[in-house]
Amino acid sequence: MAQGFSLKDDLFNATTVSRLGGYFEGAGVFASAPFEAAVMARMPPLELKERINMIAEVLADFLPPDFQAAAQAIHGALPPPLDPTKTDDDFGHFIFAPLGVYVENHGLEGHLSTSLDLLEALTQRFSMEFSIRAFLNAHPDATLSRMQDWAGHDHYHVRRLVSEGTRPKLPWGQGIGIGPDRTMDLLDRLHHDPTRFVTRSVANHLNDITKSDPDLVLDRLGAWAKVGRQSQKELDWMTRHALRGLVKAGHPGAMQQLGYAPDVALSQADIQISPQAITIGDAGQIAATLCCNADAPLIVDYVIDFVKSNGRTAPKVFKLKVLQAKADVPISIRKKHLFKKGATTFTHYPGGHRVHLQVNGRKAASTDFILS
Repeated sequence: MAQGFSLKDDLFNATTVSRLGGYFEGAGVFASAPFEAAVMARMPPLELKERINMIAEVLADFLPPDFQAAAQAIHGALPPPLDPTKTDDDFGHFIFAPLGVYVENHGLEGHLSTSLDLLEALTQRFSMEFSIRAFLNAHPDATLSRMQDWAGHDHYHVRRLVSEGTRPKLPWGQGIGIGPDRTMDLLDRLHHDPTRFVTRSVANHLNDITKSDPDLVLDRLGAWAKVGRQSQKELDWMTRHALRGLVKAGHPGAMQQLGYAPDVALSQADIQISPQAITIGDAGQIAATLCCNADAPLIVDYVIDFVKSNGRTAPKVFKLKVLQAKADVPISIRKKHLFKKGATTFTHYPGGHRVHLQVNGRKAASTDFILS
């Protein structure tokens, strides 16, 4: 039987380790073969993050013991930066991630300026969004001051690090004690960046903030629209991306910001699911019908109140359709929903469930069904 794809083996393997060692050998820092052997001897049982940390540990054995000398050696071994003429989807390679961890481990105390210089260089080969967070926690003022300079950097990967590295809820990143009151001025400078790689990060950063302060995000998006420094098309995209969490939650202010009336008048609204008794592992057919009293743009979703392990329920929103409704013209939408059995990310539990039709963030109709 063929084995499934392994991300850790795709990113960290003999070929990629040889590539990293080759950079240092080419710069005359150390011979690659012993480095490769030391890494590969420890790699097989380790998971992805463990492999990054282990390679950083091995690097420390091969680099000069003095951090200043090691930093100079790393600078000299780095390949050319990622293409600065691109604007998106150029992530570099994970094999440089251990270098960021090395900087965290050996440069955090007593070598701040050198460490930030090195992270600035490294992020032009692979994003240092995870490693910079250790410096934001240990040296917030100095790191944010440097980020003010980076926000105007010529290379868009450095500019992106400013937004991505300070995200309140960066996936897989360590928490930071810096709130939007200290980073919003950086987003003010980055929101009109010419590259989608940066503006996507700004939108994701705003989406993080919406979880704690939605009004701040709505106000700032409104202010950016008035300033007019970003193209309307890109700002519209950023706004939709930044408010996606609030839209799924049915937040009225987000709906209004995007041009959808939360109180849209419906002359008809109905939702059904068949069969009404569904076995876990099977699919149900969602059928929604609605009609508006006037022409209106609509975001139509369905929400399922899932039974949890403790017997309580929790809602989960699913997309149905975004459309322009015509007055008095009925709309019918159908979609299959698979209640997948054995999924690694979500577990279904038997019991009474409810499905709702949600229109512009407001529940307009509901029906019950049984999952067993």
